[in-house]
Amino acid sequence: MTAEQQKKPRAEDDWTFEIVIAVAVVLLVGAGAWLAAKVGAGYADAPAPPSDPLTFLVAVVKGDYDWPGSPASAVAAGEAVVVGILGLAVYRVRERLRRKPKVDGAARHLAKGEELGKLTMKGAAATAERLGVRSGTPGVFIGRSVKGRQPLYGSYEDMHVDIWGPRTGKTTRRAIPAILDGPGAVLVTSNKRDIVDATRGPRTARGPVWVFDPQQVAQEEPSWWWNPLSYVTDVAKARKMADHFASGSRDANASTDAFFDPAGQDLLANLLLAAACAKAPVTQIYTWLSNPRDDAPERILRGAGHAMSADGLSGVINAPDKQRSGIYGVAQQMASCLVNPEVNRWVTPPADEYAGEFDPHAFVRGGGTLYSLSREGRDSAGPLVTALTVAVVEAAEEYATTQRGGRLPLPLVGVLDEAANVCRWRNLPDLYSHYGSRGIILMTILQSWAQGIEVWGERGMEKLWSAANVRVYGGGVSDTRFLGDLSELAGEFELREYQTSRESEFGGWSGNRAISESTRRERVLQVSDLGAMPPGRALVLASGTKPVLVETVPWWEGAYAAEVQASLKKYDPGAR
Repeated sequence: MTAEQQKKPRAEDDWTFEIVIAVAVVLLVGAGAWLAAKVGAGYADAPAPPSDPLTFLVAVVKGDYDWPGSPASAVAAGEAVVVGILGLAVYRVRERLRRKPKVDGAARHLAKGEELGKLTMKGAAATAERLGVRSGTPGVFIGRSVKGRQPLYGSYEDMHVDIWGPRTGKTTRRAIPAILDGPGAVLVTSNKRDIVDATRGPRTARGPVWVFDPQQVAQEEPSWWWNPLSYVTDVAKARKMADHFASGSRDANASTDAFFDPAGQDLLANLLLAAACAKAPVTQIYTWLSNPRDDAPERILRGAGHAMSADGLSGVINAPDKQRSGIYGVAQQMASCLVNPEVNRWVTPPADEYAGEFDPHAFVRGGGTLYSLSREGRDSAGPLVTALTVAVVEAAEEYATTQRGGRLPLPLVGVLDEAANVCRWRNLPDLYSHYGSRGIILMTILQSWAQGIEVWGERGMEKLWSAANVRVYGGGVSDTRFLGDLSELAGEFELREYQTSRESEFGGWSGNRAISESTRRERVLQVSDLGAMPPGRALVLASGTKPVLVETVPWWEGAYAAEVQASLKKYDPGAR
């Protein structure tokens, strides 16, 4: 006895979809013809057809039954129209199913329905009501669940971290919708103008719009300015500001010196404090750095009561020549963006007396929108973008502490697009979860896990990822380690397989078939599935919820489509 075996998943069938449809059409045609003959025979006073469709078809084929004329033909024509319409509908459904991304099949094994809980509109609205937030949207929109097509939101106490590879739609499907829906003040960082052109029109209706563009990313001329030294009110803030210059000016893979880099950063902090005490422009620090023997900043610090800072500065000024030049050289590199006169126009008092000065404390109370733009690379204005971002967020935190429940009355939404390139905020992972409790909702958008490691290190990136309540992967990444972690978090499902065998006796097939069933565990999403995830799909991992596959929604399908179109027409040079 021999056996022929076949093994395949339950999802496959012995008959293709097309064969099933063909058989269904034949049956429909036969039944329709029989019904037409029966109705037509009644009108034509002709013999009735056989009592069942199958016998009727046999009789017609053999010539034993005559078609009952025009009445039957009219009925058959009507049936043909109905069948044609049904066929077209089936075809369209089939084509739609064919166009659905392959990854959608995983949705049935991920979170759906009631499992989505707090991410649903109802869940987010309940959180907003509990927090006392009155807004047109219940939270930060994420997308629609592939299974069930439920709109999903992050609440107004959830923090977001997004990883989207290049050209996967992060701007059109994630950043722009979040900016448009912001109920209060909105803060945006980026290295491209498209995000500004698309949203500044609609945001103007919410309050003042400020575009900080020291490197002419959006070709914006300065009609206002910001004084970075207005943030430097004490030693601690001077050291924070120096840290932004150090983080933003250093290449990702640059080597550092255990002595000169920290010493250079300390020097820069002391000079920032001295310039703030003297009410000098921020460019004064570069002038001091260019003359290491100038003791004016030391005298300023002593006169302002900062004796320890003055002593530290004096120690560097009076150090051996080689040591002093090394420390000053490092500090100069950290402050190199201040050499650019185009940059300085945005951070020094302007000649135009009507140009207003940006006040972070007034901004967070006024519900406006701030765009901070910079290019990456050498002499980037990134340190100033980071410093301005931190100044705004800390001003929001200070304001929140004076409000009911220690939260902002209307949440501030911060979309930190291209954070690893233009907003290298070193302490961000340590602060992330805290800001959510203050109503400061940040969305940090990266192109890869490796980008985050370049800024915060391995442990810092893990801390940032873990501190986020909503973690979104939008596709386009080839890091197998990161994708492997996502695959593991997506979980496994039980795959059923069927084995078919046919027995043979005496050299011929008997026709007897035996079907056995077996199961095995398989990943819901393989690494290859995640690596090939198409635009328009995202895997969302939210705290307290199973992972969910989401259909991301571009701005042109949202409520602000007309306003965005008008904004692009007005501000985008390519649309004019």
